[in-house]
Amino acid sequence: MSLDVISTARLQLRVLMPEHAAMVQQYLLINREHLAPWEPARDGDFFSLEKCEERLLANARLMEAGLAVHLAVCKEEEMIGICNFSNIVRGVFHACHLGYAIAARQQGQGYMFEAVQAGIRHMFQDCGLHRVMANYMPENQRSGALLARLGFEKEGYAKSYLKINGVWRDHILTALVNPAE
Repeated sequence: MSLDVISTARLQLRVLMPEHAAMVQQYLLINREHLAPWEPARDGDFFSLEKCEERLLANARLMEAGLAVHLAVCKEEEMIGICNFSNIVRGVFHACHLGYAIAARQQGQGYMFEAVQAGIRHMFQDCGLHRVMANYMPENQRSGALLARLGFEKEGYAKSYLKINGVWRDHILTALVNPAE
């Protein structure tokens, strides 16, 4: 899957390579506290430049294999978020999972909506997927509102679904089906 940049009115969604590890590291370090309640527990090593390079290399391999699309959300030359499509399954399913995050100081400006909408359009139109699934913790009202605004529909409730910040947490399961199909 060849993809370099998806441009929107205010943003670029970019595929980052290992040489961009410093940009990823800076984003993670600046937003460490902000993202902690919504992500798996991270040890200090996770934030090292070496580990950022390793993850970017692994992401590139997953993209090459058609199993994921990992995008950095950038405003000018600054990384302000992520928009990832993982666990891509083909065959009779043609679906994936969506994950996203935005920098603390960029919240409330519509950037995440703009980025995720463009990413989904790419997954439906260019990658031929039928379904994008996204899950969020019930107390994450911002995430729930974003998904609803994007057209995702609630499909279920999963008890102890993911281990977030060291604790097994319930999640609301949602999905968006390609409107062109």
